[in-house]
Amino acid sequence: MFLPIKRESGRDYDFVLITGDAYVDHPSFGHAIVSRLFSAAGFSVGIVCQPLKDADYTEFGMPNIAFLVSPGVVDSMVNNYTAAKRKRSGDIYSEGGEGGKRPDRALTVYCKALKRLFPDCVVYAGGIEASLRRFAHYDYWSDSVMPSVITDAKADLLIYGMGEKPILEIISLLKKGVPARDIKDVRGTLYTAEFQEFSAKLKDKIYTQNAVFCPTFDEVKSDKIKYVKAFNIQNENNDPFTAKTVIQKHGSVYVVQNPPAYPLSVSEMDAVYALPYERECHPVYKKGVPALAEVKFSITSVRGCFGGCNYCALNYHQGGIVQKRSKESIVNEAKKLTFFEDFKGIINDVGGPTANFRDTSCEKQKTAGKCGEKNCLGYEPCKNLRVNHREYLGILRELRETEGVKKVFIRSGIRYDYLMYDKDESFFDELIKYHVSGQLKVAPEHCSDGVLRLMNKPDFRLYTAFRDKFYEKCKRFGKEQYLVPYFISSHPGSTLRDAIDLAVYLKSVNSMPEQVQDFYPTPSTKSTTMFYTELNPDTMKPVYVAKDEESKKMQRALLQYRKKENYFIVKKALETAGREDLIGFANGCLIKPIKDI
Repeated sequence: MFLPIKRESGRDYDFVLITGDAYVDHPSFGHAIVSRLFSAAGFSVGIVCQPLKDADYTEFGMPNIAFLVSPGVVDSMVNNYTAAKRKRSGDIYSEGGEGGKRPDRALTVYCKALKRLFPDCVVYAGGIEASLRRFAHYDYWSDSVMPSVITDAKADLLIYGMGEKPILEIISLLKKGVPARDIKDVRGTLYTAEFQEFSAKLKDKIYTQNAVFCPTFDEVKSDKIKYVKAFNIQNENNDPFTAKTVIQKHGSVYVVQNPPAYPLSVSEMDAVYALPYERECHPVYKKGVPALAEVKFSITSVRGCFGGCNYCALNYHQGGIVQKRSKESIVNEAKKLTFFEDFKGIINDVGGPTANFRDTSCEKQKTAGKCGEKNCLGYEPCKNLRVNHREYLGILRELRETEGVKKVFIRSGIRYDYLMYDKDESFFDELIKYHVSGQLKVAPEHCSDGVLRLMNKPDFRLYTAFRDKFYEKCKRFGKEQYLVPYFISSHPGSTLRDAIDLAVYLKSVNSMPEQVQDFYPTPSTKSTTMFYTELNPDTMKPVYVAKDEESKKMQRALLQYRKKENYFIVKKALETAGREDLIGFANGCLIKPIKDI
């Protein structure tokens, strides 16, 4: 059964969960997992979805233990605005896809409302918006450095990353009688402390030896070099096996981050996905919730990603260590799907951040964590990288044989570089034969070597080799299937000439992407640090950044050079770069002279 969204007369609740999404009881939604974890532990939970007025927040009254606040699956500013800072009209996480049901900076808005309406309440905040904004950070939408979200929101505790481990420890402490307000020192959490209450810890040599101080909020706000230093400290302490406590002073308040939670074991992750989810949106939503459509008949097999893309926020939220479910757990979930009346026999996806990662990148990670100074994959693979698709392939084979399952697709995207490093082509062959639903998503992102290095993506020649092999295999197996490559425009380091080079490549393969993603500076990524500071955090050398609207428009338009509405901006870009040779009738030209348009 769904958990209550309305208060039963005369009943008190242990926890009240506030979420910026519509209530979808599916494990792809954080509020579903969190509420089910507390419910499974014997606590009563009420759920308030997308509150806009005081009566929404007060629906369940003040909970016995704490409010739980999550703004939703996506950062509220990313959800509400495009990369061009234009307001989005819709919201796939709301009923009927309607927009306007989630405030900007939802975490802060929700927490402040609760503290105003219930001054004595305890508030635990979480979700990706909490994770990415847990320290002082550059905020693209205000074009400023903002303080840690916990100092604005006034939450009592912030749970960062994937929250199951911290929540299970919090549950254990609560059952031992520890008051919710006093819970602070839990891995995967962050809290604030005034100098007076924190001074004893600051004098403790053992404590400070296991802690590292970031430059303060005032320092990172006024000094870009110190901003980079703070980012590097935070990035270096994002691994559960090697991280220290990270402390950043905000005025008279210390923001204290406990080390990250350890990865879930296979059995722990199985238990999370075995909770009694309805796998539906609440029946109160007569128009449905669009975001459910893609995930309802998809299966999460892994979490975490060692790909190390510098622009990706998931590395900071889910971490760089891959965690997996057992084959039995995955197959059992597939069997459950077959009982839904609207299941047509097609599993849309079996994957995670990267579908074809199945284990840690090397054996060392299981006990010592990720290397701080090296990349597992990135622009160049580590010599210790283990490449193996056998276990994943075995799962896919068993799913294909499950009664009631007709097709099993992989839509969450694969790392083509990891695939190319595998000398055993069995997975590649079966991917082509059975698991591509007409199109396969991959992310080369650019063709310029310099830009790819700054993205921490592989050399473009590896992508072209993969592309050629993909189409060769499709031909051999008699499959008419296509690659959908994603490219990012205006990533830090991408000059106008780099954008032209990418347009020339697209022209050479007679391609033009239907959609182009402008670089979106989401909080706390390495690429966002480059965007704001115009420095490479790894080398401290300057990085070119296209920041003004016209520069970004030119780079974006070049990737869609065929569109008539882009003609004049493409022409201007070519003239600005001194590439008039690409205006003409020759095969390699991007556009024709204006008199022929």
